[in-house]
Amino acid sequence: MIMQPHQELRVLIIPGLRNSEPSHWQSWLQTQYRGAKRVQQADWHHPELEAWADRIGDTIARGRPGTRWIAVAHSFGVLALARHIGRHQHTGQAHRIVSALLVAPADPIKFKVDHALPQGGLGLPTTLIGSEDDPWMPLHRAREWAQRWGSRFQNLGAVGHINTESGFGPWPLARYKVDQMIRDQQRTHRIDRAHPLELNFAV
Repeated sequence: MIMQPHQELRVLIIPGLRNSEPSHWQSWLQTQYRGAKRVQQADWHHPELEAWADRIGDTIARGRPGTRWIAVAHSFGVLALARHIGRHQHTGQAHRIVSALLVAPADPIKFKVDHALPQGGLGLPTTLIGSEDDPWMPLHRAREWAQRWGSRFQNLGAVGHINTESGFGPWPLARYKVDQMIRDQQRTHRIDRAHPLELNFAV
């Protein structure tokens, strides 16, 4: 069953290197939400942080004004998303991403981009999922970045890079996390729009 989130709330898929093939969990997740959008990079084989972050901004800008986004990023896509958020934290565009699921981030040190990423909180609710034997990021560094960004951290165990090669096709946990983010945002949105008398009654 395909879920339809709030009309102003959409899922943004941000893959890593070489895109996420049809059997990848991100591709499966994209089919679960009507209106979900994938960020398309000009060159999937050469990770360039600024260009990849630009593409995230371009994709958001092409959406309907007022749309809020829940981002789901994997590998180098996590770094591109963090860079995008860091560049736009004090602009309206940054606020259009309201929550994010960060899965198996690539190690910024490997790509020599750690200096370009936010060194403090991202300013939105995020969950970072790491792996004990991820070849692209040691678990202790994944935990460090989660702490730095103010993300909830989850150790998934010895599951590789959390991709197709490590057995992650359809992944119910990812959908559960996104569904939870959608519910949290819808609840917050209802409270923000509620009349004060409604809130008094609720108490």
